Amino acid sequence: MKNVLLDWRRWFYIIERIVQGFLCLDKYSRLKIIHRDLKTSNILLDGELNPKISDFGTAGIFGDSESRPNTNRIVGT
Repeated sequence: MKNVLLDWRRWFYIIERIVQGFLCLDKYSRLKIIHRDLKTSNILLDGELNPKISDFGTAGIFGDSESRPNTNRIVGT
């Protein structure tokens, strides 16, 4: 499925689903997660071009008791 040209409607759908994924993670996760390395190579598309957020290796994870995460360290690419 490489080199498939997408129209703007499909691009908008993909971007909207990525945002919905992060909103869902924020709303329903017990832990607060900051991805810290969001880029095109970390968004995978399935056979129906639905986006999947990947590579949480540099993610910052903190619990509800923390008012804000320590984000002083620079990570990502």
